[in-house]
Amino acid sequence: MDAFLEFATGPLFRLTFAIMILGLVRILVLDLIGMFEAYRRAGDKTIPWKLTLSRTLEWVFPVKRVISHRPVYSVIAILFHIGLLVTPIFLFAHVQLWRDGLGFGWWTLSPGLADTLTLATIALGVLLFLGRVGSRDARSLSRKQDYLWPLVLIVPFITGYVCANLGVSPALYRLSMLVHVLSGELIFVLIPFTKIAHCVLMPLSQLVSTLAWKFPARVDEDVCTTLNKEGAPV
Repeated sequence: MDAFLEFATGPLFRLTFAIMILGLVRILVLDLIGMFEAYRRAGDKTIPWKLTLSRTLEWVFPVKRVISHRPVYSVIAILFHIGLLVTPIFLFAHVQLWRDGLGFGWWTLSPGLADTLTLATIALGVLLFLGRVGSRDARSLSRKQDYLWPLVLIVPFITGYVCANLGVSPALYRLSMLVHVLSGELIFVLIPFTKIAHCVLMPLSQLVSTLAWKFPARVDEDVCTTLNKEGAPV
């Protein structure tokens, strides 16, 4: 068990973290190439930067959408995302690992706040799962991964809380820590290949949409030619 745990926290952690980073970089580069190609082929090369920025901020900070569309479910989803990001990044034990490995760290959560966020994230994940199962509208739009992700994401939070706060036996502590590490590494590997990749695409989503809806140059003439109406106004 100890040897497996040491392997999971050492080489396997570095490998899965590298897969996540390289996978997200690949998605970002492919998107940028696609955007450049769409812009190069566009007939109208004007880009409404102000409108695009405004819509991007609306998606990143969806205050208006929360009020207008399923407000309770939307608030739960937003708080769940905050817990997912803030808790592991600013947890003292995690930051300490970065300090030990790379020689630098950053501000950390107090133990009480970290525990509160951990428990809140677990509860919110369960509520998201139940909300999706219990909503006819959500079920019609959901794929299998939409049901699984909230449950998968809270596994490291549950096991981390057990290791940090419950007085369990040494054997159960090592088992919980192993599940904690492996579940986190599974999430690392899945991120670039699932819907969670939207975490890097979100800031670009509105710009991608704007460029995607620009027709290539001479498309008007090609349409008229196809309809045997060369020279007709479009």
